[in-house]
Amino acid sequence: VENSDVTSTEMAEREVLNPANIGFIGCGNMAQALLKAFVKEGLVDPSQVVASAPSDRNLSKIRPIGVKTTNDNNRVVCESDMVFLCVKPHLLADVIEGLDPLERNHNPLFVSVITGFDLHTLEQMLSSIVDAPRVVRTMPNTPCMVGQGCCVYTLGRFATSGDGSVMNSMLKSVGVSAQVPEYQIDAACGLAGSGPAYIYAAIEALADGGVKMGLPRHLAQTLAAQTVKGAATMVMETGKHPGQLKDEVCSPGGTTITAMHVLERNGLRNALISAVEASANRSKELGKK
Repeated sequence: VENSDVTSTEMAEREVLNPANIGFIGCGNMAQALLKAFVKEGLVDPSQVVASAPSDRNLSKIRPIGVKTTNDNNRVVCESDMVFLCVKPHLLADVIEGLDPLERNHNPLFVSVITGFDLHTLEQMLSSIVDAPRVVRTMPNTPCMVGQGCCVYTLGRFATSGDGSVMNSMLKSVGVSAQVPEYQIDAACGLAGSGPAYIYAAIEALADGGVKMGLPRHLAQTLAAQTVKGAATMVMETGKHPGQLKDEVCSPGGTTITAMHVLERNGLRNALISAVEASANRSKELGKK
């Protein structure tokens, strides 16, 4: 038997999707990240994907991979077995209002990546076009584009266990995937959804520090990014608490413990905790508007 990196279980999971038709309403950064990752991983056939947006600005970015594009949201819903809702929160009501009622034999799975909107609200809104809408609420992040995403999801009242299995298969193909109770989605937004931006800012600041102390910019940025990647891998692969790993780097009276004192004095922990809290609270606010 020929060895393969793809297990029989993974092959079966992929067969669940193909040849399903996948649709995207909205084609911003998150939609592009998910779509390109799904295609790269072989989960979907580009020819069976249709994406819509009001203009060609973003659609032009995905045409080269072979997907169909349109300005008609109704076409996406009518042609798809699974529809990713990827529009800005303030646009969702108008988008759904513009959709025509579906035929009785067509009940696609709606996957929301929209910040703030809870399952009850989504189901209520989508009931204007289909009875008992099947809805999954997700919170992915943009590192999905490079297979290193953090994705959580929760199932609506009418979504089936099979829907959950398919969703998990798709999301874990682009990183870490976990099903969570809905009340945890906003917290996940604050941590993992917004988190990449916090880390980019940290990498930029570390690189600036390296430049200040004499390193060339390109080398400083490479060292900063690799340091973050290496530290994250240590946490994931060793299973040790981050505090323990930190202590292992801090020699008595050494350079690192001296630097850690500066970080504590300037409120690094408080800033990160407060950032997660602020993002999570903003996610809740967006859903109430």
